[in-house]
Amino acid sequence: MKIWLDTAVIEEIRELVSWGVVDGVTTNPTLMYRAGARDFKKHIIEICEIVAPGPVSAEVISTDAEGMIREAEEILSWAPNVVVKIPTIEEGLKAMKVISSWPNGRINATLIFSANQALLAAKAGATYVSPFIGRLDDAGLVGMEVIRETMTVFRNYDIRAEIVTSSVRHPRHVTEAAKIGAHIVTMPPKVLRTMIKHPFTDVGLKRFLDDWAKVEAAMREGQAGA
Repeated sequence: MKIWLDTAVIEEIRELVSWGVVDGVTTNPTLMYRAGARDFKKHIIEICEIVAPGPVSAEVISTDAEGMIREAEEILSWAPNVVVKIPTIEEGLKAMKVISSWPNGRINATLIFSANQALLAAKAGATYVSPFIGRLDDAGLVGMEVIRETMTVFRNYDIRAEIVTSSVRHPRHVTEAAKIGAHIVTMPPKVLRTMIKHPFTDVGLKRFLDDWAKVEAAMREGQAGA
């Protein structure tokens, strides 16, 4: 399973990419705002350079097909690993059909909340489909069920679009997505950092270090006695 970061904070991306486990990045207008981005193009290009050759999603802001297509053409010219993020609405499907015919027309269909939406986006040419599971959970629904249904549909018809488990809230979401077989999980840096944590690991490491300190102390005593 591929791991993507859902953030636009350059410092976080650079640090976590150094772990060797990050395969890509997703951004959106909200994340860009929170990251203090002043130059959208420059910011995305810098992320692309850090993550290369992994994909970096940059979202359009238009809600009409013509505007989305125009923005996509500009965004896709910024870097070879950039992916244009298109909302899964009627106008979005029209835009996906056109953009997907381009040689570099990689699309991340966003704001998906059902297997039906994912199916339509894939048929319209999306490279990636991104169901938002956390928001469904927040509404009292079972977000992971959408991932499970979408995986079943895509396997039934050998659909090649990759499923991106999005709006991840905690590490358990990552585990469940991996068990289902989702191709990708995109997560906030906080979730990735939490994944590496376990109290038993901390206790075990402390015990090893304490025991080693005792060994070193005994060695020093032996040397002094000699």
